[in-house]
Amino acid sequence: MLAAALLLALPFCTAESVSSYAGSTVVDSYPPPGATNTAVDSYFPDGAQVGYAGPTPTGAEPAAIATAIPFAKVENAFPLSRPNSADGADIAFNVMRHWGNLAPMYSVDSFGLPEASPVIPEGCGINAVHLLMRHGARYPTSDSGSSHFASKLHAAASQEGFSVTGDLEFLATWTYKLGAEILTPYGRDSLFSNGVAFRYRYGNLLNAFTDLPVFRTTSEDRMLDSALNFAAGFFEIRTYETDYHQEIIIEENNFNNTLAPYYACPNANTEDIGNFGSTQAKKWANIYLKDARKRLQPMIPGFNLTISRLVDMQELCAYETVALGYSKFCDLFTQEEWEGYEYYVDLNFWYSSGPGNPATAAQGLGYVQELVSRLTHTPINVWNSSTNSTLDSSNITFPLNQPIYVDATHDTVISSIVTALNFSSLAATGPLPTDHIPRHRSYIASQIAPFASQLVAQVLSCPASEEPTHIRFLLNDGVVPLTGIHGCTEDSNGLCALPSFISGMHERIGEINFAHDCFASYTMPDPDNIIDGRYPS
Repeated sequence: MLAAALLLALPFCTAESVSSYAGSTVVDSYPPPGATNTAVDSYFPDGAQVGYAGPTPTGAEPAAIATAIPFAKVENAFPLSRPNSADGADIAFNVMRHWGNLAPMYSVDSFGLPEASPVIPEGCGINAVHLLMRHGARYPTSDSGSSHFASKLHAAASQEGFSVTGDLEFLATWTYKLGAEILTPYGRDSLFSNGVAFRYRYGNLLNAFTDLPVFRTTSEDRMLDSALNFAAGFFEIRTYETDYHQEIIIEENNFNNTLAPYYACPNANTEDIGNFGSTQAKKWANIYLKDARKRLQPMIPGFNLTISRLVDMQELCAYETVALGYSKFCDLFTQEEWEGYEYYVDLNFWYSSGPGNPATAAQGLGYVQELVSRLTHTPINVWNSSTNSTLDSSNITFPLNQPIYVDATHDTVISSIVTALNFSSLAATGPLPTDHIPRHRSYIASQIAPFASQLVAQVLSCPASEEPTHIRFLLNDGVVPLTGIHGCTEDSNGLCALPSFISGMHERIGEINFAHDCFASYTMPDPDNIIDGRYPS
């Protein structure tokens, strides 16, 4: 009797009754239909019509990049809820920083120069700054694995034999609430905040302008939205539209665009070359998610939890968090599995958009040519890459005398450009193996191209040096060594004499064969030991 009583007292793990709408897509729309009523607009005049603004004197422009010690780092992703791993034992482990290109941007401590600071080195001053930034956090791309997972789950929900238990019980009523392609509220916020931070760091350079700045972006919705949010933060919400010129370059087939160069490089879009990273990453996924499949599959009978669907679930953790602020998918996976996912993304980037792909440097070539043109104040006169001869030939749409340049682009383009620039320290531990995570690897996608990523080139005057003008690069606040560039020597602050850098870039530009790497018919080397983004000569 006692045994029977104890048995009855034990909790039973029963299958959750699955709703027929599980996995269905939910879409909200604001403002509500019919809410816009222009007839009442006169009741709500703007500030200029109301007047009575009070005193409005301005102050001096900030120059925190030269004065702010210690440097203000990006260390959190407010207002997003920080997720935990399934084992959750190490509270110092930050799941968000293991989302690869889906991670919110955070300040990188070091790329091999531990003593270097983003703050201008003592004895130097800032002459100009070149910013290349990624768009903010977005919804998944159209036809993504996340949406496919939802549709497959929704189809299974109406079938006999499908149920969910344990950690997957939430799927019984889960719906897909993500849009596609465009920025999330957090994505808009992070670009606005980046604009504010950039004004604090480099605002004093506005004093050197004699005309309004020209900033560039592409025509995709999230790209334009990112550029405008950045500008609203950098300038001022009520005046930014008249404080600068926003150049919008068409992002589509048959249009040259250095901020979307894959449209000018056919090999970047082929399955065997452009998507080689996906092939390599899948090999690793079959290893690192093996235990997760064994653990989670019994909790969802009637639904085949394949390795690719587990990857979709990890991506849903990231996408739901940046879109909705929180996701129950996050704590389904252990710390080791999140480290595995991070490396999965690293493999994808290394072999598709990084040093291990033969068409990568060619894609970054056009921007490097534009950078050299800006640094030397010399118009481009050779059109052998993704540069747009119509726009780049004009001193209106491609000015060469600005102390501040701001360009908005995509994650894969930033990874292509740092490859074309030959930041060899990032490739120091490559090629990347597909059967294990190497210790102390140098190539980590979340440090290179997270959401709202920033590549900054600082042009500095250092009067006490033998060469008075230098350049150095910050990638998400981490100073990058330039020793892969011919003529740039080791420097604890990452400095390279500007003439040496320009000479090294001319040499690098001459090495990259855009016509061959983007258009020639070739197969991927086996094994792929490429580490500089070019097809082996």
